[in-house]
Amino acid sequence: MEKKFPTVEIDVNQCKGCALCIENCPPKVLSLSIAYNRLGYQYAEYKGEGCSGCEACFYACPEPGAITIIKEKKKAAL
Repeated sequence: MEKKFPTVEIDVNQCKGCALCIENCPPKVLSLSIAYNRLGYQYAEYKGEGCSGCEACFYACPEPGAITIIKEKKKAAL
């Protein structure tokens, strides 16, 4: 399956489940998991598509490194 860009990667073991990223996501593509991470927190998870790449979740997150936004690299013109 081809990865769609932009996309959100969440380090589930750094997420503390504060839901600030979920509340600040304009396209509403993040939600709290039903599972728990190794620290006992429900963590944010990406629904798999629909990310606009706005980075609002990244800037709202108080945990450095918990959220990464990946955007497709532009191909260099020949």
